[in-house]
Amino acid sequence: MNWSIDFAPLVPGPVFWVALAAAVALVGLLLWRRSRGALLRALAVLALLGALANPTLREEERDSLTNIALVVIDESTSQTLATRPDQARAIKSDLERKLGGIKNLEVKWVPAARPVDGSTSGTQLFAELNRALANTPPDRLAGVVMITDGQVHDVPKTAGALGFDAPVHALLTGLPDEFDRRIHVIQAPRYGIVGQTREIELMVTETGKRGRAAEAVQLTVRREGKPDEIVRTVIGRTTRIEMPFPHPGQNILEVELETAAGELTPANNRVVVAAEGVRENLRVLLVSGEPHAGERTWRNLLKSDAAVDLVHFTILRPPEKQDGTPINQLSLIAFPTRELFSEKIRDFDLIIFDRYQHRGILQMLYYDNIARYVEEHGGALLVAAGDDYAGRFSLHRTPLASVLPGLPTGRVIEQPFKADITPDGMKHPVTRGLPGAANEVASHEPSWGRWFRQVEVRPQRGNIVMKGAEDAPLLILDRKGKGRVALLTSDQAWLWARGFDGGGPHSDLLRRLSHWLMKEPDLEEEHLFATAKGLRLEIERRTMGESVPPATVQLPSGKAFEVTLDKISPGLFRWADSVKTPGLYKVTQGELSAIAHAGVEDVREMSEVTATRDKLEPIASATGGGVFWTASTSVLAQAATGAVDLPRISMMSGSRVMAGNGWMGLKDRQAYVTRGVKLTPMFTGFVALAALLALMALAWWREGK
Repeated sequence: MNWSIDFAPLVPGPVFWVALAAAVALVGLLLWRRSRGALLRALAVLALLGALANPTLREEERDSLTNIALVVIDESTSQTLATRPDQARAIKSDLERKLGGIKNLEVKWVPAARPVDGSTSGTQLFAELNRALANTPPDRLAGVVMITDGQVHDVPKTAGALGFDAPVHALLTGLPDEFDRRIHVIQAPRYGIVGQTREIELMVTETGKRGRAAEAVQLTVRREGKPDEIVRTVIGRTTRIEMPFPHPGQNILEVELETAAGELTPANNRVVVAAEGVRENLRVLLVSGEPHAGERTWRNLLKSDAAVDLVHFTILRPPEKQDGTPINQLSLIAFPTRELFSEKIRDFDLIIFDRYQHRGILQMLYYDNIARYVEEHGGALLVAAGDDYAGRFSLHRTPLASVLPGLPTGRVIEQPFKADITPDGMKHPVTRGLPGAANEVASHEPSWGRWFRQVEVRPQRGNIVMKGAEDAPLLILDRKGKGRVALLTSDQAWLWARGFDGGGPHSDLLRRLSHWLMKEPDLEEEHLFATAKGLRLEIERRTMGESVPPATVQLPSGKAFEVTLDKISPGLFRWADSVKTPGLYKVTQGELSAIAHAGVEDVREMSEVTATRDKLEPIASATGGGVFWTASTSVLAQAATGAVDLPRISMMSGSRVMAGNGWMGLKDRQAYVTRGVKLTPMFTGFVALAALLALMALAWWREGK
């Protein structure tokens, strides 16, 4: 039960206060004049004012509500270092015992680990606290206790940003005299031109109590395919290291710092810089025959690729055509056949013949140059054939026949058909997973549009990755000598580009095709990939075969073990598992190899790992809380792993300072729920009237004597 007195004046508030002021003045005047019966008159006036105030005795039936304490437990990566896990468990155990002994206190335990989706980095304790506060009434919050090493990355700048009025305390794991070294990358390239080098700027920094700036340290630099290099530097000094780009795709360089005696952890003594190796702009020569509807499709595709420099020639008028047009009106630019196909042929990465016919424009010598350019110099040739390939002016009737993978039969198939992917095509990166391709679940027919003309060829070699009308080869890919050749036996890919009959993935197909010909690493048929996210290593093998041998994984320590890759889809095999040691992992499978760096996924989390009170002390002080080192200072206790000394905990009300030497306080909110209310008038009716009359009578009696 709880009792209180309420007042509900019978007159408006201003009238009551004016009457009170007048009564005080009147009584004061009577007392000053020492009038007979002044005290009795004052009591009579007081009784009158009491009746007007209408006092009521309020009797409430209340149920007390528990106070709530939130304990946020830091489970970030830095909390796994040294003896911190044992220390955190000991703190939690002792805190459970102490908080459990406080009456009318409910404890909520809030684990705070780094989000698994990687959307944030670092230790985010206050983000987890805010989620817990969503289900906690602010008027019942007694306080917040954080078990952490003090390295928190989302501390609010002001106490007002917290959204509650309660103390924040921190119980620190670790030791106040820890020190740690790490490599800080100041500047690193994201890409580089293949064959060139770029600089990496880095610095060795030291945090903690040791403070040995200007001390010389040793760095080990590891580059792909090269022996380790030792670099000496000084703590706090910027060091520059050359990073080569020997090949396209991902290039990796690792720098490792020697571990110092007494250092907290060597986990952040290693950095890896991964940057993309890009080739200089690829040069493509596109030679189109007589103008046709699909000519612009090739041109638009290649011109839209920023990595391609395109040289395009169209044969608008064959030499044998004689129509009396003056020579000076035939063409503004003569076809520079000698310059393109003899002097500068090696400058091109890809040559495309689009519906081109041999009609005397190019001499046989130039065709022979193109064939040698493919076989001996690693060039690439693409023939997009129409009915021209089946006639007497076919490119197959030139020295190019030695590199072309399909022999024309002379027949042109003219009927509607849908291009389809062959079993080999399901494995080949050029055609694997094309949008709209046939799949075994939904249907056996592609969803893309129809074509209407195809040249029949007899395949000589290579991989048939697409088929067309009457299951005849539509796209043949082949490696010839050092180079690559592709033969597309239809000139109607432009129908997909125009959206006819629903269109199709012309951009995906033609771009993949041209980049495979130009030896894009990610489009190799036989390729081994190794990637790592945190300490989880994943190996992927792409092949045209039905099976692959086990892969050998070499650990950073030099030891190796074998793994078996599981088949995921035709031509795709994969293995994934967690590894224990951070560092560079080299994966080999036959002649193929790949490297990946496994390490700390959250760089921000491991950038500073020494325990500190500096980050949490401002917010703790602003809320009246405190920051406490918990590692035991007792010689006997230090012999036990994780021994801790926790401050005494007290419930307090009305105090702004909630922490001191050896103690911390929680706010007693005294919250309750009212179950019932009983109101009893105290000075109304006959009681008030009798008292008033009695006092007035006494006053008159006293004056009459």
